[in-house]
Amino acid sequence: MGVNLLAANTHNTSMHMTGSGIYAPEAVKVYHYDMETESGQLLLSELKSWPRREPTYPAAVDWSAYARSVKPFSSEQSDFPGMIYFDEFTFTELKRNTGNHSVCQKDLCCHLTYKMSEKRADEVYALGAFDGLHTVEGQYYLQICTLLKCQTPDLRTCGEPVGSAFTKFEEFSLSGTFSTRYVFPQIILSGSQLAPESHYEVSRDGRLRSQNGVPLPVLVMALYGRVFEKDPPRLGQGPRKLQ
Repeated sequence: MGVNLLAANTHNTSMHMTGSGIYAPEAVKVYHYDMETESGQLLLSELKSWPRREPTYPAAVDWSAYARSVKPFSSEQSDFPGMIYFDEFTFTELKRNTGNHSVCQKDLCCHLTYKMSEKRADEVYALGAFDGLHTVEGQYYLQICTLLKCQTPDLRTCGEPVGSAFTKFEEFSLSGTFSTRYVFPQIILSGSQLAPESHYEVSRDGRLRSQNGVPLPVLVMALYGRVFEKDPPRLGQGPRKLQ
């Protein structure tokens, strides 16, 4: 969106509240995430006051360009449902150390190409899609493609909180057929750490993909889309009645 973002969260680990940061269009400048102690931290960073005027300002992304240009990858395995924060996702399991997968829900199809350093028997990953209205603590329409580690090898725990991962992804490419230009990429590594920008990129055709070949212990990666025009009318903002 071409803006700097400063986010300061209340630090209260008993209520699972932590995480503050200063973010620029081209990079995460500084952030703090700590669920182990009760001490806060002051974050300081120097920012460009007009980031859109800078030569490092990221080019515009067509978030569905690549995903709409390819057919969904065929698979003999069945999809399965799973919940993430009260939203029912459609998942498919990553059973091998390398592969191509697609999973679809309504109008959203998510595509993943990946390569793990090794496929561990004690860790299970799944590719998930959600295309729908989120209705808990607010109502807003989301389109999400995500690759995540399940809490245990039991597929019923896919979407449950998890804090560490030993499986490392050497290559990955995640994309989706989004109907919005408001898509936010994220990669969270073991220990709930943000992936350094040098290890991934967002291509102009909408792929979140690895670069430099550094194996990453991924907890979750996602393309988080907001479809504002599908939000329900807010109180007092409904259609006007003619007198």
